[in-house]
Amino acid sequence: MSLLARLKAEIAAAGPIGVDAYMARCLHDPLDGYYATRPALGEDGDFITAPMVSQMFGELIGLWAVETWRRMGAPDRFLLVELGPGDGTLMSDALRAARLAPGFLAAAEVWLVEPSKPLVERQRAALGGAGVAPRWTDRLAAVPNGPAILIANEVFDCLPAAQYVRSQTGVAERVVGLDARGELAFGFRPALAALPPETPCGGVVEVSSAQRALAAQLADRVTAGGGAALVIDYGGDGDGDTLQALKRHQKVDPLACPGEADLTVHVDFAALGEAAMRAGAGVSLLDQRELLLRLGIDERAAALTASRPDQADRIGRQLERLIGEDAMGRLFKAACIHGRGLTPAGFEDAEWPGGA
Repeated sequence: MSLLARLKAEIAAAGPIGVDAYMARCLHDPLDGYYATRPALGEDGDFITAPMVSQMFGELIGLWAVETWRRMGAPDRFLLVELGPGDGTLMSDALRAARLAPGFLAAAEVWLVEPSKPLVERQRAALGGAGVAPRWTDRLAAVPNGPAILIANEVFDCLPAAQYVRSQTGVAERVVGLDARGELAFGFRPALAALPPETPCGGVVEVSSAQRALAAQLADRVTAGGGAALVIDYGGDGDGDTLQALKRHQKVDPLACPGEADLTVHVDFAALGEAAMRAGAGVSLLDQRELLLRLGIDERAAALTASRPDQADRIGRQLERLIGEDAMGRLFKAACIHGRGLTPAGFEDAEWPGGA
């Protein structure tokens, strides 16, 4: 029985489910969930991430990690952790760039946090010649404690979010139920959620307890053991209804094919920062464009062009996609969660909107 059929049967028997529960089932159902069974990344898949756009992205993240390690006092043992490593491209490129600092690689204990078995196999292949011995786990809690540099690129957007709507009679939660024909359909049920007072009638507010919990978990790690966590994702500060499904690089109806498309929501960076600061960490925020420029992406693009002039146009397109005002440059944000005594590379004068 397909996931769609099972969801219909369960809803018919027990009633509608929240958008957050629906997202979790579509992405992680052990039998038919998208990431559990058929994640399709890359040009021939459903979506493409920044590390796949260009090697420059992962290389600069690797150099960011090296400089952050130095600012941590260059500990002789630390944890280099990537959450949701995709196909392994980011970590592969980062480790290649980090060869410029042999002490960094000698001290690094590499951990990859990945619940998707199909993606673990792709990561093993990508990192087979990286010169390190990565360890895999399906949850961050299983990674040992200690000084750590953590990277999460396009991870928070896949964490489930509930949706609430202000109506003339109160607050309602958006749910997935069945219509008169027995097909999946959005609906509403009364809710006790407290929405921001400025939310207009009909306005949608997304609340992701999973995003907040992960931010707090990262903050706990860097405050207890030292280090920094770099979170890069798309979103803003309460963007309304942002639920979308991607299949073959096209937006599709989120209810049309459960488990066959990637479901995401925008990251609520305001809530992320609040959760991290409440846990005692410092937090800084930049646009992806600003961070990559500070880390030297223009210079890296020039060096690549000089070595491969025949690829100049392609490199230019890649650069524009990563930092362009109308591309990933402004939509994607880079939040750094760090121990109070550490100023991570690239974030020297960056602050969190609203203060710390």
